[in-house]
Order: sequence, then C-alpha cells, then structure tokens
Amino acid sequence: MKAKFTPLAWFMRHCILQPGRSVTHHLARRGRRFLPPEDLLARKFCPSKDMEGECPQEANGSHPDQREEQPPTSDLAMDTGSCAGPVKTGETVITEGKAKIIFPSANEVFYNPVQEFNRDLTCAVITEFIRLQLSAKGIQIAVPGEEKVEKVVVDLSEEEEAGSEPAPDGEGAERAAAVGEVCKEGVRILEALAASGLRSIRFAKEVPGLRAVVANDFSSKAVELMARNVQFNGVGHLVTSSLADARMLMYQQKVEKHPFDIIDLDPYGSPATFLDAAVQAVSEGGLLCVTCTDMAVMAGNSGETCYSKYGAMSIKGKFCHEMALRIILHSLDLRANCYQRYIVPLLSVSADFYIRVFVRVFTGQATVKASASKQALVYNCVGCGTHHFQRLGKMTSHGSNFKYSAASGPPAGPSCEHCHQRHQLGGPMWAEPLHDLAFVQRVLSALGSNPGRFGTQDRIQGVLSMVTEELSDVPLYYTLDCLSSTIHCNTPSLLQFRSALLHAGYRVSLSHACKNAIKTDAPPSALWDIMRCWERIHPVKRERLSDTSPAFHILSVEPTLQASFTIREDANPKSRKQGLKRFQENPEAYWGPKARARAGGGISTSLQDKRKLHQNKRKERGEDGGHLKPPPCKRLKEGSCTGAGQGSPSPEPAPEAVKTDSPPQ
Repeated sequence: MKAKFTPLAWFMRHCILQPGRSVTHHLARRGRRFLPPEDLLARKFCPSKDMEGECPQEANGSHPDQREEQPPTSDLAMDTGSCAGPVKTGETVITEGKAKIIFPSANEVFYNPVQEFNRDLTCAVITEFIRLQLSAKGIQIAVPGEEKVEKVVVDLSEEEEAGSEPAPDGEGAERAAAVGEVCKEGVRILEALAASGLRSIRFAKEVPGLRAVVANDFSSKAVELMARNVQFNGVGHLVTSSLADARMLMYQQKVEKHPFDIIDLDPYGSPATFLDAAVQAVSEGGLLCVTCTDMAVMAGNSGETCYSKYGAMSIKGKFCHEMALRIILHSLDLRANCYQRYIVPLLSVSADFYIRVFVRVFTGQATVKASASKQALVYNCVGCGTHHFQRLGKMTSHGSNFKYSAASGPPAGPSCEHCHQRHQLGGPMWAEPLHDLAFVQRVLSALGSNPGRFGTQDRIQGVLSMVTEELSDVPLYYTLDCLSSTIHCNTPSLLQFRSALLHAGYRVSLSHACKNAIKTDAPPSALWDIMRCWERIHPVKRERLSDTSPAFHILSVEPTLQASFTIREDANPKSRKQGLKRFQENPEAYWGPKARARAGGGISTSLQDKRKLHQNKRKERGEDGGHLKPPPCKRLKEGSCTGAGQGSPSPEPAPEAVKTDSPPQ
C-alpha cells in the first residue's frame, strides 16, 4: 500500500527541518511562497525517472489514477508541483546546445544567456575528463559528430562486423558509452545550484558516459520548473531533480560514502559557502567546477571582504583577473588540506565578468605537506606596478626524501627600488601553474575533430590556444599601457616589446586574462631598461615631471641593457597569426551580470529598469525635473563665504530666487 505523503515527513527525510520545528515555522523563516497545505497534499510528485512522455494533469493539479502505480522516487529525488510539459502563457522556450528550456517571463528562476560560453566550456572539459576516467576501465565514449567514432566503437566489439552498430544488450555495447544512455560504470554529476536545470539537461543530451545527474536547488519555483524541463527534454532516465540545501546535500552524500565524481558550483555571486562541503563530497580524483562572479571583491575593491570569504587579501592591480584565479585556487586547496586532500588544476579561465576553474581533488598526507610551498604573497608597488613574490614555505629534496621549512624573505625592501614608492601586500595565493597543458591540449584536439559541436566553439578554441601559449611558471603579468603610462611616453607595439624581450634572452607570452598582458621571466629591472631605451627613441618632456613622480626616478637611471626593437618572427604568437577569436566583442547590449532571481519574479531580468530607477539622483524633484541641485560653495567650506545665506551656491546672493515668496511692493 502506498504511504500517504505528509509535509513533515518529507522535510525531516530531506534534512532541512530541525527537530522540534513545524513545517509552517520553517517556511515562514525561509520566506518561501509555498502552496497551502491542502493544495500541497493534493499534488502528487512526478518522478523524474518516468518523465519521458506526457505527464497529464487534472485541473485541480492532481494526476490521473494510472500514475499511482509508479515506483516511489529515492530520497534524493524531488519533483514538485506541476509536471505539465506544454508551454504556458507568458513562457518562452530557450534553445541552447541540444537542450530546450521552458523559461518564465518573470524573474523567478535565474538565467543568463551570456554564460553560454561557460556552459559550452564545461561540457567540453567534462567530456574529456570522462574519456580519461572510462578509458582506464576499458570503456570508450562516442560523441556525436566526432571523427572516427564508429571505428572506435567497432574496435571494442570483437564480434561486430565493420560498419555495424553495436547491439544494445551485447558485450560490445558494454564497452562503449553513448550520449543519452545510462552507463553503469559512468560518472555521477551534481549540479548543486541548478536553477532552470539547463546545464544538467545539456549534460544528459551532449555528454556521454553518465550514470546519473542530480540537479539541485533550494528554490521550490526552480525545482518545479526543473521538473518540467526534464520532462520536456525526455532525459528523466538520467536527470533527477532535488530540493535541498546544497551544503546539506553534499555533507549527506559524504557521510553515506556515496560521493559525486563531478560537482559543478555556479552560484549567484560567491561560492565560498559551498567550498568546504564540495571538497569533501567529491570522489577521489573527482572534478570540481567552480564559478565566481563576485569580481569586485576578488579584483581588489574590497580586500577585507575577499579575505573573509577566500582567506586572501586582494589588491588593485592590472593583474587582478589572474590574481582572482589564483585566490580561488588557494581557497580550494586550503579547504581541501583540512581533510588531508589537495587540488590539481586542470584549467583556469577568466572570461567576461566571472572566473571559472576546473580542479581535481586527491587525498594524500605527504603531498599536503607541500601545500605551503605552493602558496605565495605578492608585493606590489603602488607607483610603478612592479611586483615580487614571497613563497610561504620551502620544499627541498634529499634524495628520495623531502624537507619542508619556512621560506626566507622578504624579496623587496620597505620601498620600491625603481620609483621609491610603497608596497602593497596581497595574498596568499596559488603560485603554481594554473593549467594542465596536456589536458588542455586534449580538449583542443577533441574540439578540432568535432567542428560545430558548440555555439561558442570558435571562442573556446581561441581561449584554450592562448592558454597553451602562456608561461605556466610565471605568475601574474604586466600590461603595456601601464608600463607606458608610468613614464608618460607613448606605447610600443606588442610585437616591438615582445621582440625586445626575446632579443635580451628572456621568455615572453601573452595571457588570456588581459588583451595587453605581458608574461615574462625577465626581472623588473630589465623591463624598465627596455622602457628607458624606448623613451630615448620617443622622448618625453622631463621638465614637466615632478621630482617625486615614479617617472622621474625611473628615467633618471641610465639603462644597463641596450634593447633592440627589431621585429622577430617568433614574437607573434601562433594564435595571433591564425586570427583566432581570443577576445570577443560584447555579445549583446547591456550584457553582464543579471538581477538575482526573486520569489514572485518582482525584479526585471534586464538591468535597464534599475538604471532608469537610479538615474538623475542629483536632480531636484520639481515639476520639470530639469534643474540640477546647486553645487556646494567652496568658500563656505573654507569659512570665507560672503553670501547672504549659508545655503547659497556662490558668494553672490541670488536676488530673484530669494524674493519669490515676498508680497509685491
């Protein structure tokens, strides 16, 4: 006999209701807009496992009797509310990749179309990660459109003839994993903050080798929409929706020793509150995909907030986007070290208004001891932008053994040796390579053999090509415009400056994080010598320089390195020669972070309304609204104002404005 559903039992089972509290009290504290209890009891849960076809529904929200014999869902599954597939009035269907998403017109569930690049890149990285994982088990994956896919499948089927497809239940089928099919030895993915479920549905329809995908969210509106989208795309056999706190869900899976192979964290803002649970709930060698959109915090606008969230002090500098990548990697490794685990970055990307990192998590007490030597502080000069690094620890080898000790420092004096300005101290941050170049090359090769797989494939190939060209052992970078503006001279071309560094015997590369970036192993003294030589060719008016300015101190020193600006052939990187899409233009008008989703959808998804609301703040609220507020009187602040009143905008009184209220003479 089927057990009767009660809200209290469901909330207790999903570990989101504290003992001694009622369901009504919990919902009131959360501020959720749930249905009344009588309507909630009338609704049946529609299991996502059986959502491949139509899920009819009566007018009052209850399902027909023929749906009552379905097996109950697991404790992790939760599909609430309406399971109707057709699009309702006021809803639109959004197509991205191979997924079609029903999206409401109100801002009840978050969606940002600009992050299609993020989702495409994630599908590409996860596909190659699964290929590596399953190849160790003797299983090959078949990606539609990839060259020689049929040949790989046939080679694994000993009894199959050439060109024939494997039988669904034969031995050959067990050695190949196809898209849209359940692979018993495949990976288990958690999308902790799924919103509309778009990313999870794209995993199910574009990535092979999956055992299960759990799409979780803490919003009842999001889970209800997620259930409809899962049914609408026919992926209920792979995707299971879940209504729970993402942290509690990951902690529960860790306690039950049922970790996820891949965990995707793409929150609205900072992922800091989810990192501790994520590094514990991922399997050994599993993949963590983390997005940070709080770039104002990570780029130095609020260093104290960055420290409270990530355990590192961010500083303002031209290298802020790469520093943000190294801060999140430091935070992940620091949290993993608490549980004798450590991270290995596969790919770290700064794009648009966010950063995205892909790291593997392993367990090893001996390797964790070396984590201190992988972190570093940065000394950044506020005058000329010169930076130095200070490792937190030092690891020395003695044969097959290693000795760990504190590092020696500091690398810089109390003031900059070039411009005599003070230093800022930032970090600690990750000082090791940001990428696994062999893995990135595998992703690039897969994209090259499957053209047109993603909508943003050209940009993915351009960014990853730049990643493979970066100097992996050189943290942070300089920018040409910053070097030139420091000494007040015109800017050399990119090829001229790169050629000068190559002529001097140093290595140099670009960076995907900044268009004008220069990554080089040359010391700061060599960089300023090159700029001094450039200034001799294009002199500045030194009589206009202040005696205390950085430009005066830098140009007053004679260069010891004679730079040559003759263009070299190897100065132009391969990605630049091929004209790859490395830094795209704005994808659409008013693009960028969208407004946070709200219950009831009270805030528009477009920020134009918000701009209109806050514009003209300094204007008077008069009838015409065209007069600006009078600026404050400078002499009044100094105490020397001779105006008639303290509120007059200038020393001269306004004769007409003061006499408007007086009766006529």
